[in-house]
Amino acid sequence: MAQECNKKSILLVEDEQEIADIVMLHLGDLNYSITHTADGIKGLTLALQGSWDLILLDLTLPRIDGLDICKQVRESNPATPIILISARSEESERVLGLDVGADDYITKPFSIDELIARVKAVLRRVDALQGLVATDVVSVNGIVLDPLRHTVSITGRAVNLTAREFELLLHFAKSPGQVFNRTELLEKVWGTRHDGYLHTVNSHINRLRSKIESNPAKPEYIQTVWGVGYKLMA
Repeated sequence: MAQECNKKSILLVEDEQEIADIVMLHLGDLNYSITHTADGIKGLTLALQGSWDLILLDLTLPRIDGLDICKQVRESNPATPIILISARSEESERVLGLDVGADDYITKPFSIDELIARVKAVLRRVDALQGLVATDVVSVNGIVLDPLRHTVSITGRAVNLTAREFELLLHFAKSPGQVFNRTELLEKVWGTRHDGYLHTVNSHINRLRSKIESNPAKPEYIQTVWGVGYKLMA
């Protein structure tokens, strides 16, 4: 999808019209280009055919739910940031959303200021990655990350990571051996210090381990420093 004057393109898949109208109004005021659909099948088609800077995706949709859409988008484009929107606030639902590849999860009812803050944080990271060059490849302990191409290999084995997983691993790789607590990771990788989302860090650490560790129960790369935080072995 062509972008006018580098205007950020956001796909909003939301079947509650009142919420969609509010989101489109406020994000439109920030000069983002918003494409909206209330239908799950149409949302999936748009998500797969377009080139989006961000997808805002409701979980409960007509004909196909947001989790299925998220899974299919992740299979074709692991780098596109996805924020799930849901009335389901249970921890198990949040973890499930992250497990299928969402980068973030926001529950209804939410404040528009909170949503805007999340959107801005994601798009700032998109801009940062676009500013990278080929020489910014990071290599440590058998892990090679190419931010420009969004590729990761572990001892030569290609690994598919979501945008948020990639950013998390890249943050660790830039400072091997340094211990980061959850609040630090939340601020640096998610762009927020809201303690209510500390569990999100745990979920992403677990998902990242499941992809890069030969035995996630006994991690060799990302290790827990009990009572402090996490570190990437140098």
